[in-house]
Amino acid sequence: MIKLVKTQKEANCITHCGTIHADEVFATAFLELYKKDIKVIRVTRVDKNISKDTIVYDIGRGKFDHHQEDVETRENGIKYSSIGLLWKEFGKDYLKNKNIEDIDEVFKLIDKELIEGIDAIDNGIFPIIEANYKVKTISDIIRAYNPSFYTEQEENKQFLKAEKLAKEILSETVYNVVGRVKGKKEVNKLIDKNEELYLELDKYLPYEDAILTNPKGNNIMFVVYPSNREGYAIKTVPKSLEDHTDRLLLPEKWAGLAHKKLEDITGVKGAIFCHNNRFIATAETREAALKLVKEALK
Repeated sequence: MIKLVKTQKEANCITHCGTIHADEVFATAFLELYKKDIKVIRVTRVDKNISKDTIVYDIGRGKFDHHQEDVETRENGIKYSSIGLLWKEFGKDYLKNKNIEDIDEVFKLIDKELIEGIDAIDNGIFPIIEANYKVKTISDIIRAYNPSFYTEQEENKQFLKAEKLAKEILSETVYNVVGRVKGKKEVNKLIDKNEELYLELDKYLPYEDAILTNPKGNNIMFVVYPSNREGYAIKTVPKSLEDHTDRLLLPEKWAGLAHKKLEDITGVKGAIFCHNNRFIATAETREAALKLVKEALK
């Protein structure tokens, strides 16, 4: 639980007031998840006589600030911000307290997929995005919680709204990464025994990380698994974790077809649907799905 307090003497967490940024918002959310109950004050400067147990972040030029000259930097050159510094210090202990296995791998993935990007943007390193539409980062979304002009929105209330969202995102990221790490182990076992150009799963598992990091997965073009809608799904495989171009698309003549039209063109009874962009198709039964895969591989 988080509570905003009025004096630094009451607080066990201190950060800056003013413009709301993703780094101190996520830092606050992480501290609430880690410490359970926190009393936070947002200030312009830090008192000299605060308790040594108080965590001061994104202000004060201390251990969890990043505005001084000697800020810590990752091996790839990305500097830490307040959330990165707190995650680096307490992240593994937080995961340990949640009885999570494979702590090192989970810790690194969360840092890579969520924390590092927030750190980078807060330190002025912005992503290069080649798109003809507006792409919003998590940092953009948190920035939208700043009080709007010509409204009566109150800064601390907006901060708490942003912190609630950040806590949800961080919590769900942890669950997602833990599931992927567990799934990766199971999928690797299947890959090691696989001799086909496709991989069959008897239930959906997060499979991409395993296929794209296991040398024995280099020749896998499609994955077949029970769909959470109906029947079975056939999914393409990207070229790499960085390049999401498909190794092999489903046949062009299948694009956008469904039911009888798809059955007629494929010769497979029970074919349901093929997406216009040819990255997924579905079938009523496992047998029909495997027939579609074999047709696609021709």
